[in-house]
Amino acid sequence: MPFVQQFMHMMPEVSPPSQKWLSFKEKLKWTLIILAAFFILGMIPLFGLGPSSLQRFELLSVILGAEFGSIISLGIGPIVTASIVLQLLNGAGIVKFDTHSPEGRKNFQGTQKLLTIFFIFFEGAIYVLMGGLSPPPELAGTGAFLTLQFVLILQMALGGVLIMFMDEVTSKWGFGSGISLFIAAGVAKSLFIRILSPFPSEGSEVATGVIPALIQSVSSSAPPTEILILLSGVIATVLVFCVAVYVQAMRVEIPLSFGRIRGHGIRWPLAFAYTSNIPVILVAALIANITLIGTLIKGKLPALSSLITTLFSPPAILQAMIKGNISLTMFGQAAFYIIFMTVGCVIFGMFWVQTAGMDSRSQAKQIMNAGLQIPGFRNDPRIMEHVLDRYIGPLTIMGSIAIGLLAALADLSGALTSGTGLLLTVMIVYRLYQDIAKQHMYDMHPTMRKFME
Repeated sequence: MPFVQQFMHMMPEVSPPSQKWLSFKEKLKWTLIILAAFFILGMIPLFGLGPSSLQRFELLSVILGAEFGSIISLGIGPIVTASIVLQLLNGAGIVKFDTHSPEGRKNFQGTQKLLTIFFIFFEGAIYVLMGGLSPPPELAGTGAFLTLQFVLILQMALGGVLIMFMDEVTSKWGFGSGISLFIAAGVAKSLFIRILSPFPSEGSEVATGVIPALIQSVSSSAPPTEILILLSGVIATVLVFCVAVYVQAMRVEIPLSFGRIRGHGIRWPLAFAYTSNIPVILVAALIANITLIGTLIKGKLPALSSLITTLFSPPAILQAMIKGNISLTMFGQAAFYIIFMTVGCVIFGMFWVQTAGMDSRSQAKQIMNAGLQIPGFRNDPRIMEHVLDRYIGPLTIMGSIAIGLLAALADLSGALTSGTGLLLTVMIVYRLYQDIAKQHMYDMHPTMRKFME
């Protein structure tokens, strides 16, 4: 362990700003730089990549903030996978970190960084060696094929490391986190294409964008069923957006008073979605990794691959109902998907609260450091922690269930892009709006201030 800690201290990292408070312009500048770099890296193709069917990775790319076939084919996958593994190990007591102390949190973050680097190379090797992103097949069995495999892994590893450091830059110098930023950027791009693109997808004559497709369908007197399916996607997208905003706005407020100033107090807000979007990101990444494994083993273990695909791919129930070909099998798939997503969100939500300093003890310490106390109770951290347990525990479970259920139903609804991705984007943008309005309302440009108000 000392060797590991010594190695962690030797790892390069993004230096935090020397000043405690960064202006709105400074944060906006770095956020836009990272966002531009993300899109530019997504346009750099992998050298030596053979003809691959990248469409099978379309949904994965939205969830993982990746651009398959480019240098950032791994996206945020290694970062999230490392977080999942470390939280499970810490929760099971196999490895133990005192996340309440600064040194413990530092060790946790350093270990997560080491795991991320491991998964960058591991996932890159899996993609290449399992045939997901491989050199031209006509070179198979030659030295050139092996060389190109090695080159592809190195390129993907380089992209993965860049994403890792870009996430650090965003977390320390920009708004939110790089993980959230990349997911939102990928979903926004996908949604823009699915709404407006006039170009047909491969093997089809119908436009990819729903608006051009509707115009084509109406002008060509297409069957009402086809038009209804297109409209259902738009309606589902709007519904997911509205419900997500409503859930984000729900909160519980705890009345607090200033210990030394009688008659004055505030309300301490606790969001209903207390764990925010983190559990959904972790579960979605877990499902994406499972689905990826199922895709890559299709040639060698077709039966297992088919089972994985069936269980972890949400069926288009709404479209099946419109077409009149819905079956009991689809209901079974939907039930399994909903249960897995909901239970997974609860498990990861409970782990996240403990590791992110959002538990009752940490919140009680933060409240007392601010000179606040709960009216009618003695000013004791143990009492404060006990009272907060009544709120934080139930909010963690109920909020995680609600978000997991909403994410699953969003995927089943047939929205224009990944339902989970759309939900995550709404939550990310809403939380970003709240943070900016809270921290930078008075140092931004007047035009931007009017927009935020």
